[in-house]
Amino acid sequence: MRIGLTGGIATGKSTVSRLLEAEGVRIVDADVIARNVMNPGQPLLEAVAKRFGPEFLLPEGGLDRRRMAEHIFNRPEEREALNAIVHPAIRAEIRRQVEAWEAASPNVIVAADIPLLYESGLEELYEKIVVVYVPQEVQRSRLMLRDKLSPEQADSRLNSQLDIEEKKHRADYVIDNSGSMEDTKRQVEELLEKLRSR
Repeated sequence: MRIGLTGGIATGKSTVSRLLEAEGVRIVDADVIARNVMNPGQPLLEAVAKRFGPEFLLPEGGLDRRRMAEHIFNRPEEREALNAIVHPAIRAEIRRQVEAWEAASPNVIVAADIPLLYESGLEELYEKIVVVYVPQEVQRSRLMLRDKLSPEQADSRLNSQLDIEEKKHRADYVIDNSGSMEDTKRQVEELLEKLRSR
């Protein structure tokens, strides 16, 4: 079974992903893939440098992610230009990894951890969508604390994604990660029980 795992920035998706993995779910992580396709020497990194300029590269040759994030957050047309370069390769690698896990074990649950699943229109590729949720005020305060952002910077990042309430509304399953770790773990176990009994 293929599930799409998503949520908003700072909702705790990585925590849920680790809990799922500990229960035997195979994880395909879009963020890891996105980093790998931007390693020095990769053709996509060269395409990004050509489009945006060498100032977006670090001295050792990798992508300056923080600088790029600041550049695209309030410039939708620049974000679209970046996505047009990198998203096809990321999607192809996600598909390749999902299919490899399924071929190795037909009864396995594979979770594709994709932060911008809804924004990228990928929900149709998965049998069920799981959203990791916290209320937006919790999301905002966690984001400010985690990334040392001002309220304005945090709002800019939150506004660049689909609202967490909309994601929650569209989900097949919701993991509410605003409580304790024990509470989140219990919800993950209940989710897997439902998925495995289908």
